[in-house]
Amino acid sequence: MIYFDNATTSYPKAPDVASSVFDAINNIGSPNRSTHNLALSASKLLFKTRNNIATLFNVDNPLNIAFTSNATEGLNLVLSTLFNESDHIISSILEHNSVLRPLYKLNCHLSFIKCSTNGNLIFDDLHKLLKPNTKAIVITHASNVTGNIIDLDFISAFCKSNNILLILDASQSAGVIKVDSSLADFVIATGHKSLLGPQGTGIVICNKLPPTKVGGSGHHTFSKEHPNTMPDVLEAGTHNCHSLAGLNSSVEFILKTSVDKIYNHDFNLLTTFYNNIKNNPNIQIYGDFSTSFHMPLISLKIKHLTSTELSAILFDDYNIATRSGFHCSPLIHTFFNTEYTGLTRFSLSYFNTIEEVNYVTNILNSISVNN
Repeated sequence: MIYFDNATTSYPKAPDVASSVFDAINNIGSPNRSTHNLALSASKLLFKTRNNIATLFNVDNPLNIAFTSNATEGLNLVLSTLFNESDHIISSILEHNSVLRPLYKLNCHLSFIKCSTNGNLIFDDLHKLLKPNTKAIVITHASNVTGNIIDLDFISAFCKSNNILLILDASQSAGVIKVDSSLADFVIATGHKSLLGPQGTGIVICNKLPPTKVGGSGHHTFSKEHPNTMPDVLEAGTHNCHSLAGLNSSVEFILKTSVDKIYNHDFNLLTTFYNNIKNNPNIQIYGDFSTSFHMPLISLKIKHLTSTELSAILFDDYNIATRSGFHCSPLIHTFFNTEYTGLTRFSLSYFNTIEEVNYVTNILNSISVNN
């Protein structure tokens, strides 16, 4: 199988992920609960994982990294804790439902940054969206539909100059491009996409947050209140240490390989993919490919085929895995007028090859003519 669905979940994982999970199942217990060797091994694993993630995300204090089950949980916890219906939040039409639905549930006042025809956010009139009760900008670092990467430096400076929070969804970008956590108040990411780790892992990076989960913490047992410091405020109960062992292994792989090397490899694949199909009049491509800073994914539509039909042909006839549909991002699909056909997304990873790209694009060009 040729796997081009890495923006959904990465496959294969980093080389030692599976063995690290297996080793953890056999050799660690619950962290912060006792002094025997299995418990201490779990505590050391969490400490090591936080430190490696801190290095990757430029985090000064590893204890400002909390573990969640995924980015969706992290976003739910952060947004529901910080805001209420009287607040005004700015987001964008690029967002995934993991951002949109928690915001809708708050029933707060919302404004959305619009985008150009190639999917780039338009920041020219961003100041006009500000209101006296604006509390934050909640935004994706990179679109999971177009692959366009936002101008994080600009957004960060805008939020600081207007004294509002910046909450960054780095689910797509983390592991492929450098994510400097100092540019945002909150960085949320998942471990199973470009971080190349197991499902069921996610991170929230922040300095302070009121307790969002309460229960066992392994310390302050006689207090009626849960500890109010990071990372305990988000980590009540027993950690998913087995999967976190896999995440630690994948982050170590990324650090050893280097984000720059991973990005350069992936971008070379993307450039070849785009160049191989860009002149085909029967293939419509979405996103801005005039820049050298772009996620390794490309979404497209072939005339006379829905995204589901195209993905089915690719897998049933050629064993090529892609992602069809609407990518849990309804606003950008509505903007592109693809809410009925959807788009077929091809997302690449460090473990894909140029031979695979050439093979798949040749098939796409053939399908576009024969269908």
